[in-house]
Amino acid sequence: MKSFSDKISIRKPDDMHVHLRQGEILKVCAPESAKWFERALVMPNTNPPINNRERLISYKKEIEEAISYHENKTFTPLMSFKLYPEMKEEDVIKLSEAGAIAGKLYPEGSTTNSEDGIKSWEQIKEALSAMSKLGIVLSIHGEKPDSFVLEREKDYLPELFKIIEHYPDLKIVLEHISSADGINAVITGPANLGATITVHHLLITLDDLIGQGIDPHNFCKPVVKTPKDREAIKNAVLSGNRKFFFGSDSAPHLESAKLKAGGSAGIFSVPAAIPLLVSFFEKNGSQELLENFISKYGAEFYKLPLNKSSITLERKENKIPGKFLDIIPFMAGFFI
Repeated sequence: MKSFSDKISIRKPDDMHVHLRQGEILKVCAPESAKWFERALVMPNTNPPINNRERLISYKKEIEEAISYHENKTFTPLMSFKLYPEMKEEDVIKLSEAGAIAGKLYPEGSTTNSEDGIKSWEQIKEALSAMSKLGIVLSIHGEKPDSFVLEREKDYLPELFKIIEHYPDLKIVLEHISSADGINAVITGPANLGATITVHHLLITLDDLIGQGIDPHNFCKPVVKTPKDREAIKNAVLSGNRKFFFGSDSAPHLESAKLKAGGSAGIFSVPAAIPLLVSFFEKNGSQELLENFISKYGAEFYKLPLNKSSITLERKENKIPGKFLDIIPFMAGFFI
């Protein structure tokens, strides 16, 4: 096993799935993403949603203003839009012309701000056809909301493969993959099917959520699952398979929203993600696997040029802050 030196330089990474939110939360979270990443694919389940050209342009401008004072002036928000029932081809074309590289499918009721989501892929046939023609990636929150919580990803897979069957040229990303069944589906699926993997699904299980009392700050959707599922995710990452790449699914919520009854799902993981991944790859793999996973495979799947700038990571004890604004980050207060 190859250990890292005390200081390594790698190509600046990309985060291929992040929630930056809006307003004051955006002003805190966007600069934190800019600290670690050159680019980030920003999710569109805001309120109101990013589902037309005007909102996409306005939201991108808001993000750029939030990071304008950060030292990483080259940080680029990559934009996505939210699919809605009966969306038209002309709407997709306008969004593509405005810079969207992905369209996000949220099953109705599956996660934050998804009450207006999709009940069946058949509701978005025209949009999917347009995306396939334009080379826009379909990003999927792959859960069947009315299934048992630990089986929602597995039970969504038949819907996923119907989409693949009807749109064989459409590039698809199964986001924040969380189960052994999901991993196997991506491995055995066609070349145009990929998946993002989060640091929290890679490292923790249901025990970390409810094993020693409830930890609401480890509650996310899809929920973290069993040791068997975590092992499958770990093996996928360490296999070097290009279908799997990093997407933080960093999803901040104010502490008050996390601690109330029916608390919000989401983990603000960006502040801890890169240090945790460096530690993971040092224990299990090599520097090459780290750079491929966070800096190359995602860009290649989306047909983006690789970042030219680099980031230097230095071995030192790093304490994750206990709070950003009123947001508790993943591993808050821990030394990594």
